[in-house]
Amino acid sequence: MPEIKSTAKRSNRVITLGSGHIYVNPYSGKIPSTYSEIAAFCSEERRLGYIKGGASLEYSQETYEEKDDFGIVRKIITTSETAILKFGLITWNGETLKTLIDRCQTTEMPKSGNDADSSKVRVTKIGGGGNAQGDYYLAVFHHVDKIDGDVYVAIIGRNTAGATLSFTMDAGTLIEPEFTAIPSDEDGTLILMFEEIKDADEAN
Repeated sequence: MPEIKSTAKRSNRVITLGSGHIYVNPYSGKIPSTYSEIAAFCSEERRLGYIKGGASLEYSQETYEEKDDFGIVRKIITTSETAILKFGLITWNGETLKTLIDRCQTTEMPKSGNDADSSKVRVTKIGGGGNAQGDYYLAVFHHVDKIDGDVYVAIIGRNTAGATLSFTMDAGTLIEPEFTAIPSDEDGTLILMFEEIKDADEAN
């Protein structure tokens, strides 16, 4: 069998392989609409943490079929849809948990209780209606591929999986959030994807 080679970045002959990076920021009412905007969004200060085990984007739908008694005329319509971005975080702290858990607040205070002491401790409160934030987030996963072209996936949503912290001797504590998307525009768009491609001159 001949080797399959792509003739342009992100063609339908490209094998997508590898992990990427996750960037999250409170949603301000605007989602990136151009490549330059989404690339600029992926800055170090918006990095949620470093990923272990890759990421997955799941889109599912429920449909309804109507047909006549003889099965000659049929119509299928989508009645509901769901999009979820899943990934594993191997690095995290209290501020990360605040992003992942709606009912969560963090504060920093002097470690010794003395304001003159420069060392601090972060206190994280989890659970309780009084700690609710009500925020949604713009989450962008950046798949890096210098050969065939990068892919950016953006959703607006919130982690709906909670958080499990497992402290063990033989493995790092991995948090596995699931960001469930909400519509981002008047069309009800749940997922926005950007793919790097070459123009016709570059591809030849």
